[in-house]
Amino acid sequence: DQPRSRGLGDVYKRQDKILLIWLLLLFVHQLLHYLTETRQLLEYPHMLGIDFSLPVLHGVLLFIYVLEITGNKFKKKYYYLLHFLPTISLVLLAIPFYSLSGAEKLIVMNNGGEGYLWYVIYQNVVVFISGITYSIWSLYLIRKHQKNIQDTYSNTDKKELQWLQYLSIGLGIIWFIVLFANDSNIIFTGVVIFVLFIGFFGINQMNIFQTSSVASIDIEVPKNEKIEKTMSLSSAPKRYAKSGLTNETAAKIYSNLDELMTKESLFNNNDITLTELAKRLDVHPNHLSQVINEKEQKNFYNYINSLRIKEFIKLASLPESKKYTLLSLAYDCGFNSKSTFNKHFKENTGKTPTDFFKS
Repeated sequence: DQPRSRGLGDVYKRQDKILLIWLLLLFVHQLLHYLTETRQLLEYPHMLGIDFSLPVLHGVLLFIYVLEITGNKFKKKYYYLLHFLPTISLVLLAIPFYSLSGAEKLIVMNNGGEGYLWYVIYQNVVVFISGITYSIWSLYLIRKHQKNIQDTYSNTDKKELQWLQYLSIGLGIIWFIVLFANDSNIIFTGVVIFVLFIGFFGINQMNIFQTSSVASIDIEVPKNEKIEKTMSLSSAPKRYAKSGLTNETAAKIYSNLDELMTKESLFNNNDITLTELAKRLDVHPNHLSQVINEKEQKNFYNYINSLRIKEFIKLASLPESKKYTLLSLAYDCGFNSKSTFNKHFKENTGKTPTDFFKS
């Protein structure tokens, strides 16, 4: 267990470092823009052009931050370097400009980039394509993460990364503004709001990396459960085709699961996870997930919350429960928020809690 803990600690440090680097980059970018707008940077012409490649880095750092915070990573480290190729190309192509003297740089800048219009066009194209691509790619990873955590957690509040989803959409909108708006002050006002958004939510983001490590946790399957690979479930979907779980074993796991839930009501624990439940049943999390998916036609998240709704209806129907609010009873059944409770109640009954008990 100890080595794994250090590994998760390294992940936390990496995501924090990436966020810090990104915020510093945004600060530098904002500062250079201010100095350019106030023409103070013209007093130091040798510094002109150092911000040419900075806009491209925002999309890349967003993507890498999303990779880290959702527990994903590239198999080979040099894949990360590939994402910096557009930035490197902007730096290399700007070398002729960088090699100019300060006075020559001023002439170019004061003449609207004369002699380097090809570079301006290339830069705009790269910035726009890169920004939109990484915004969409980040949104894809976040949506995938939101789906995956439902196979692991019974409560996904504060783990769905909705703030990061909004941030990715916001960054994409900024790139569209860059494409169609000529007023750089409007653009950078949006960036200021963007920075504050990142700083507040990024710093307060809770660690959620257990979501990506569940499948790799080794829980030894009891020796008395003989798993015959040639007898896998005939109705198993493709994702479970090679799990090796037999009909007999699956039935036993499901029976034990039902008995455990009936006797101990583990769903009342608002932080119960698939891994914890698998340990109680002494089975591998992957096998338990398969059994729940196939027997209940639900993922772990919906399965646990459906049990919470059943328990809530039972409690709320008791005469002695009339002195309690519906929300307090929902919390007793394992829910963490009113919105989550209302959502699952409507999904399971087709009605709101108030309408259900009126009928």
